[in-house]
Amino acid sequence: MKISNETKVGALTAIAITLLILGFNFLRGKTLFKTGNFIYAKYTDTKGIMVSNAVYINGFQVGSVFEIENSDKNLSSIIVGIKLKDSYNIPANSVASIKDNPLGAASIQIALGDGKQYLQSGDTVLTASTSGLLGDVMNKLGPVGDQIKTTIHSLDSVLKNINTIFDPNTKNNLQEVIANINKVTASLVVSSASIQGMMNQQSGAITQSMNNVASFTKNLSDNNEKVTKMLTNVEKTTDNFAKSDIAGTVDKLKSTITNLNSILEKVGSKEGSLGKLMNDKALYDNLTNTVRSANILMDDLRVHPKRYVNISVFGKKDKSGPLLAPLPVSDSTKK
Repeated sequence: MKISNETKVGALTAIAITLLILGFNFLRGKTLFKTGNFIYAKYTDTKGIMVSNAVYINGFQVGSVFEIENSDKNLSSIIVGIKLKDSYNIPANSVASIKDNPLGAASIQIALGDGKQYLQSGDTVLTASTSGLLGDVMNKLGPVGDQIKTTIHSLDSVLKNINTIFDPNTKNNLQEVIANINKVTASLVVSSASIQGMMNQQSGAITQSMNNVASFTKNLSDNNEKVTKMLTNVEKTTDNFAKSDIAGTVDKLKSTITNLNSILEKVGSKEGSLGKLMNDKALYDNLTNTVRSANILMDDLRVHPKRYVNISVFGKKDKSGPLLAPLPVSDSTKK
């Protein structure tokens, strides 16, 4: 009997589909025939657990989720079948809980109990619901969230009050104040840089000033004896000055000034010879005429000496008339 090509293609297609289904189920952790050790767990919320998700005991994977079925139409209870890799001694009072992972797949964690009896294949393990990582965090953040809400409400009220208080002019003033504060902070930065430069140990002005002060104090220390002598001399001088009769000297000076004022008053008045000489014009004219006559007499005596003294035996007597005015300085010098 000859088999047609269509039959061969159909048979190969069926075999390929069967192998594909078996391989897909194998990759998902299922086998065509239900063999091995199975335990079951009932949950009201599977939290996204899926077939082939891992099952751990103390961090070691002991199996995987084989199947998930609902026990009734209301989905009030969901049965999760767990296929174990081997026959493990799991106490009957152990508890299986679902741990959801926000960054990965959910898993089942079995916390071992302390019972002496162990679960057999087909038994149902005890279960417990957990809030998970995010649930624990949210439970802890619940009171804090309430406080944050209250704070935000209060802050909103404060902001509303601020908005009612600050008009546009006030806001502009605040902006100007903030701008001025920025300028001040910039100036402070420049000032701090300048101060840092002044305080530089090598070239700072403060360092140089301190060096100058140190040099000055060193000079004072080196010339301590000279300074002591100078202070001693100053002390002696001030002592002598304190012991001097300043009051008596001042009194004598006052008396001298009084006498000098009295003399000046007499000189200014017509009393006394000096006062008359300075203030009497007639006396001044007489003195001037007397001095003029004396000058004429001296000139005549010098020019005509024979008129007054004749000592020559052979000479003639000078018969010229007397001078009536003083001779000029040049004429008297020639004669």
